[in-house]
Amino acid sequence: MKRREFSLATLGALGLSTPAFAQGPAKFVAGKDFIKLDRVLPSETEAGKIELIEFFWYSCSHCNAFEPAFAQWVKNAPKDVVVRRIPVAFRDDFAPQQRLYFTLEAMGLLEKLHGKVFQAIHVERLTLNTDASIQNWIEKQGVDKAKFADTFKSFGVASKVKRAVQLQNDFKIEGVPSLGVAGRFYIDGTLAGNMDRALQVADSLLAQVRQGRA
Repeated sequence: MKRREFSLATLGALGLSTPAFAQGPAKFVAGKDFIKLDRVLPSETEAGKIELIEFFWYSCSHCNAFEPAFAQWVKNAPKDVVVRRIPVAFRDDFAPQQRLYFTLEAMGLLEKLHGKVFQAIHVERLTLNTDASIQNWIEKQGVDKAKFADTFKSFGVASKVKRAVQLQNDFKIEGVPSLGVAGRFYIDGTLAGNMDRALQVADSLLAQVRQGRA
């Protein structure tokens, strides 16, 4: 399967007025609305659960625009769906933000600070793309700076970054935001038309996996 050229959707197309799974059934076509991977990728979910991955980058304006809609979708997602967020690294300078995400995850701070990272970058116009700038921002959020620094540089976070890069390569991600479903399917705004519809495609594929038809 060749790598896809990802053309980002317009910001206006990323809005989501109602949860995608509340929509009526729709037929989506492999190769047009989504791509079926050449092989099934291993999942980290337990038996009876289905994994959905959002690939994102904190500094991506389209990921920022998609975040509120996706966060709402996550809150209302079926109980058998396990959602993971994977920060991508298309260049070496993306790596500090990958470590930021996994450090927040390890410290149990995602619920508190994940959205605030987007706000800091896209509303407050802060440049959080170096270890130093991230450390300075974290300290202002009332987080123990020493504990954060130790976790940020830890083997556990480094391992998760390595795994994230592997997943990015396995799904052949070339743009964000994008979605991976059950280790079998890839969806992005270009294929689906916009990220609103991408979530509808994801719901359809989740239903197929659940029913054993995928």
